[in-house]
Amino acid sequence: MDNWAANDQDFAKMIGWKDEALPFTNFSQIWSLGLAHGTLYAGTKPANLLASHDRGLTWERMEGLTKHPSAGSWDGGAAGLVLHSIVADPVNPNKLWIGISAAGVFASEDRGKTWERRNRLSNAEACAHHDHPAAPRNGETGHCVHNMMRAPGGEDVLYQQNHHGVWRSTNGGRSWDDIGQGLPSTFGFPIRVHPRDPNMIWTLPLNGDSAGRYPPDAAAAVWKSSDGGKSWADKRDGLPQTACFFTVLRQAMGGDRQDPAGIYFGTNSGSIFASLDEGDSWSEVARHLPTVLSVEVLDRS
Repeated sequence: MDNWAANDQDFAKMIGWKDEALPFTNFSQIWSLGLAHGTLYAGTKPANLLASHDRGLTWERMEGLTKHPSAGSWDGGAAGLVLHSIVADPVNPNKLWIGISAAGVFASEDRGKTWERRNRLSNAEACAHHDHPAAPRNGETGHCVHNMMRAPGGEDVLYQQNHHGVWRSTNGGRSWDDIGQGLPSTFGFPIRVHPRDPNMIWTLPLNGDSAGRYPPDAAAAVWKSSDGGKSWADKRDGLPQTACFFTVLRQAMGGDRQDPAGIYFGTNSGSIFASLDEGDSWSEVARHLPTVLSVEVLDRS
């Protein structure tokens, strides 16, 4: 696009392009934004975490993450080395968690000055027999975490949808339990946690990274757990059950804080589906949009 605009003045004028150097040199894209305790955070590709204390007027790079001792071993996933999940403690401003594909989960307890890599399995033997390259090994989860959320409450319960499984941590990511038993696939992108119930979660499994990345059997279902992942139920009411080949991307599931809680997701085929009964039934509320990359909800007052 830059080359086109540089050689076509009419096109440059149409899109507002100017021959100016970019204000940054060490990343190409913004992949995520997070606001916590007055600080605005941005995750980039390649994986950096930026912070702004003046609502985005100026930014600083969090060098403790960029220069982490493991940084040389980080390996980008299919979309590249992206920092896509920014998770903050709602009470303690010092606590942050981030997810990087494909480097895993990192946590800070000093507002981002220093970082600890947190991918350890709680039961390595139970997860030691997978051939998939993104599967857990060496006592750690698969490093290609796709999306991560913190549950409500003060216990630092985290959930993640990984490239190879769904995981739960009850100790801020210091160890992870595999909670994917009962799901039709280990692969998916989004995960969502209830705004008040730390044991209620939703995910949307897809049929596999190399098998089309659409719902298993081409029939859409949001899978819901009310017991922290011990059991799962597929919720299909209102969702397409034939010839369904859409993908739901990592940031394309959102929620509100109503009672009952509303859950929403968008597809790469341009539809938005909504549930106002905590995922039990669904309706298509928009269609013919471009690919939906993310869904955010402005709560009704």
